[in-house]
Amino acid sequence: MSDPSSVNVTIYGREYTLRGDAETAYVEKVAALVDEKMREIASQSSVASTSKVAILVAVNLADELLRERQKHQQALNLLDERTGQITAYLDKEMEQL
Repeated sequence: MSDPSSVNVTIYGREYTLRGDAETAYVEKVAALVDEKMREIASQSSVASTSKVAILVAVNLADELLRERQKHQQALNLLDERTGQITAYLDKEMEQL
């Protein structure tokens, strides 16, 4: 396992040093998304507190994550169903040989 590296990022006007195993470009992309979401939420609401903006962003991102997980699970279920149908069809065809 590699040693965690440090990446300096700016989120909502504040500097942070993030440590982890992810590539620098990925960490910067994640930080840019959080910064974008914070600015978006702040511009759409009257909330002035940075911590309240951060909580609203966390709730929004959690909602997006859960929706994507649900879509992913539905896709897996459909894949399982279709795989079962294909297997049944192939089994039936093999019996006729």
